[in-house]
Amino acid sequence: MTMRIEQDSLGSKEVPIDAYYGLQTVRALENFPISGLRMHFKMVEATVMVKKAAALVNADLGLLKPEISRAIAAAADEVLAGKLRDQFIVEVYQMGAGTAFNMNVNEVLANRAIELLGGKKGDYAFAHPNDHVNMAQSTNDVFPTAMRMAARMLFAELLPVLKDLEQVFREKAKEFDGILKSARTHLQDAVPIRLGQEFAAYAVTIGKCQERIAAAARSLEELGIGGSASGTGLNTHPQYRAKLVEYLRTWTRIEWSNAPDMREAMQSNLPIAEASSVLRLLALELTRICNDLRLLTSGPTTGFAEIAMPAVQPGSSIMPGKINPSMAEMLNMVCFQVIGNDLTVAMAVQAGQLELNVMMPVMAYNLHESIEILKNAIRVFIDRCVSGIVADANRCRRYAEGSMALATALNMYIGYARAAEVVKRALREQKTVIDVVRDEKLLTEVQIAEILVPLKLTEPGLPGKRDESS
Repeated sequence: MTMRIEQDSLGSKEVPIDAYYGLQTVRALENFPISGLRMHFKMVEATVMVKKAAALVNADLGLLKPEISRAIAAAADEVLAGKLRDQFIVEVYQMGAGTAFNMNVNEVLANRAIELLGGKKGDYAFAHPNDHVNMAQSTNDVFPTAMRMAARMLFAELLPVLKDLEQVFREKAKEFDGILKSARTHLQDAVPIRLGQEFAAYAVTIGKCQERIAAAARSLEELGIGGSASGTGLNTHPQYRAKLVEYLRTWTRIEWSNAPDMREAMQSNLPIAEASSVLRLLALELTRICNDLRLLTSGPTTGFAEIAMPAVQPGSSIMPGKINPSMAEMLNMVCFQVIGNDLTVAMAVQAGQLELNVMMPVMAYNLHESIEILKNAIRVFIDRCVSGIVADANRCRRYAEGSMALATALNMYIGYARAAEVVKRALREQKTVIDVVRDEKLLTEVQIAEILVPLKLTEPGLPGKRDESS
């Protein structure tokens, strides 16, 4: 491989001649061969947007030559259009605060700008990674700014998918509204419920999760860019931070704002912790819902089998014809990963010391991964599972009509203790509650028709009593 020689404060080293990255990226590759994982590309895009905005602002303020500013901006536009993706190669587990990642971006933009200015890669007299691309910046304000931006932009992709999930649950709630079934508490028979009511409750849960995520997204819009190395703004023009954020608002149509206190924005990663926490809450609720659906589809002959999910893949390498709730299982696993990621983020967030938290790379990776995998998993869960769920109305009704919990409606007529005796006899003799009530003449046929109608027991009211509120 043909190489070029670059030099930094530690000495000189070879860099592949065709590489847009430079010496500091090479050092990072040598120092951190840990996992092969790289930052989410949205993090690269956010960082590149900051670099482009900084170049334009510094030129506007007369601090950067216009031709260098234009070249950096043009290089940034190429990256934002999807080019040079293979040049951002720094490992997730790298030096603290993300300095290697920041320099990887600086070097790629500088070397592409050099070409646009008529030079050759590595000739930093044309455009320098530190002096020009990183002008008025520090990793310490660029990385947390880009981390928040990337998460906020990824949330904008996740929220519509959650809205779709809420909507498909609402549609299933309407489709299943007339299907009577037995509720279950403690995994034991409970009073009747409608299958549509269960699905409607899932929709409400997803709606509440959306509200929490939207609130967390707003907290990410406060940016500490301009804080420079310690949050004091050293080496930045007084107008720099406000002008830079204005560019970002224009490009993204997101209401970014300058942090009221740049020191706080550098010291604290509270918005990152909040963002990760709401994803954890979403994962907990999705796990619960998936567990419900897997129970409801269990069978087909020895389980609940009240619903059936679409068959998307053979479920066994040995048992012919076996079909599993594969999409719900997949989403469960994604949720477990998100919950684990949140713990990593929490540990990293609390690890800040004085003016800086150096654990930002690992919190950025885990937060962005959580949003990405949830977005993708929920989308296929909608398309390949929830949309195609069908109900076995007859099986649901048999469970409801045979449930011992129907005796609950007898409490106000014969008392709890007598109703319990009815249940015991029904179980002992394998009869229904209604059969025992008839045998023992506890109610007249008219009363049975008014009191022990399962469908009437799925709404608020007193069994057998006319609703007098109307």
